[in-house]
Amino acid sequence: MLPNSQQARDVAYQLHAYTNARSHQGTGPLIIERGEGPYVFDTAGKRYLDAMAGLWSAGLGFSEKRLIEAAHRQMQVLPFYHTFTSRSNGPCIELAEKLVKISPVPMSKVFFTNSGSEANDTVLKLIAYRSNALGQPQRKKVISRLRGYHGVTIAAASLTGLPDNHRSFDLPLPNILHTGSPHFYKDSRPGESEETFATRRAEELESQIQREGADTIAAFFAEPVMGAGGVIVPPPTYWDKIQQVLRQHRILLVADEVICGFGRTGKMFGCETYDIAPDVIVVSKQLTSSYFPLSAIIMNDYMFEPIAEESNKVGVLAHGFTGGGHPVGAAIAIENLKLIEERELIANASRIGAYMQDRLRTLSEHPLVGEVRGVGLIAAVELVLDKERKVAAATPGDVGKVARRLMHERGIIVRNVDDALAMCPPLIVNKDQIDELVDGIAGVLDELKAKVVNLSRA
Repeated sequence: MLPNSQQARDVAYQLHAYTNARSHQGTGPLIIERGEGPYVFDTAGKRYLDAMAGLWSAGLGFSEKRLIEAAHRQMQVLPFYHTFTSRSNGPCIELAEKLVKISPVPMSKVFFTNSGSEANDTVLKLIAYRSNALGQPQRKKVISRLRGYHGVTIAAASLTGLPDNHRSFDLPLPNILHTGSPHFYKDSRPGESEETFATRRAEELESQIQREGADTIAAFFAEPVMGAGGVIVPPPTYWDKIQQVLRQHRILLVADEVICGFGRTGKMFGCETYDIAPDVIVVSKQLTSSYFPLSAIIMNDYMFEPIAEESNKVGVLAHGFTGGGHPVGAAIAIENLKLIEERELIANASRIGAYMQDRLRTLSEHPLVGEVRGVGLIAAVELVLDKERKVAAATPGDVGKVARRLMHERGIIVRNVDDALAMCPPLIVNKDQIDELVDGIAGVLDELKAKVVNLSRA
C-alpha cells in the first residue's frame, strides 16, 4: 500500500498520460497542490520551480488572479454555449477578431477547438474537404517531419514524428508522410555546414514530393521550433528554403504554434521569428496560459474560401466540438492576451530569454554537455557521455532520466526528451529564477558524472 492515501486512491482509479501504467502502480504520483507565480507546491509542501510551465503552456504562471476573475465573471453571465448552427457568443467573437488581427500574416477566419491535438485533427479534415471542393480528390497526402510533435489523437499522432506515439497504436495513418528534421547537431553529415544541411533538407523534401506526385500533396505541417521532439531550433536559411519548395508546388503550409505562439520565441509568434508565411496557424497552450482548455485554427482566404464553397454545395460543414468557442475559455484568452501586452511579456521573453540562453551556454564546455540550443524562453541541454560521437547511454534516455530526477530533488521541474533536458519557463520569470534554473543544472551535471559511469557505451 502506498504511504499516502491520496496517492493510493490515484493508483486505484486513474490511468495517466505519458506514464508507464504498471510501474506507476508501485510508485504513485507526485501530487501538485497549489501554484504561486512560476512555482508549484506538492502535498508535502515542497516548492518546485516549474521550468516547463506545466506542459510548455502556463505562460502567466500558476496564480494569475486576473485570469481567475475573468473566468468567474463569464461564468456568472454565460457559463456555456456552443457555436453550432450559426450560434455564437461575445467572447468568442472578440477573441476571433483579436487572433486575426495579431496574426503575423494576413488571415481571414478562426475555428475554435479544445486542444492542439483536436485542432490539428480538424485541419487534416478541412484539408481533405478543401481538396474535394477544388476537384482534386487525389490531393490528400500531407507531410510532417521526424521528431515533430502535433498531438496524440489518431490523425495528430500520425503527424507526430516520434516513435513512441506510433508504437502499439497501429500508426501512422495512410497518406501521412514524414521528412527529415532540422536538427543540425544530430542529423548533419561530417563536415556539412548549416547552409549545406538546410539545402539538403529542402532537396529531400522536393524529391519526396516528386516521388509521391506533387498533385497528391496537400499540405506540410511543422512547428517553427520543435518542442516535444527536443527543442530543435532550425538552422539559418532552413525555413526560407523549405518555403520555396512548398510555394513552387502550391502546397499549404500549416504552422503548429501550439508551443511557440504568444511570446515563447521572443516574438508574438514563432512564424515572426523565422519569417514563415503559413496558410494556417494552430494555437493553444499559452492562448489561455492553460487556465482553460482552448485551441484555435487561424486560416487565410486561400484555405477558407474553398471550404465555404463546399459547405454551400453539400449544405453544411458537419464538424465541430461541444466546447469549441467556449465563452469561459474565450474570456480567459482575451484577458490573457491583454496581460501579455500590458506587462510586455513578449519583450520579457526576449530579454530574459537572451539571458537564459547566454547562461545555459556557459555549460557547453562541461564534459557531459553535447549541445545547448534554444531561442527566447525555450531551450534544451543535450547530455552526452561521448562528445565526439554525440552519444549518451546505450539506451536513449537513461542519462536524461537520471538528470531529470536529480533536478526534481533540487526542486526544479524540467523534462527529459531522451537525453536532452528541455525547459520552457513561464513568460513571467525573472533573472533570479533563471539563475536558480541554470545553477541547478550546473550542480546536477557535476553530480551526474558519478552516477552515469555504468550507463556508458562500451
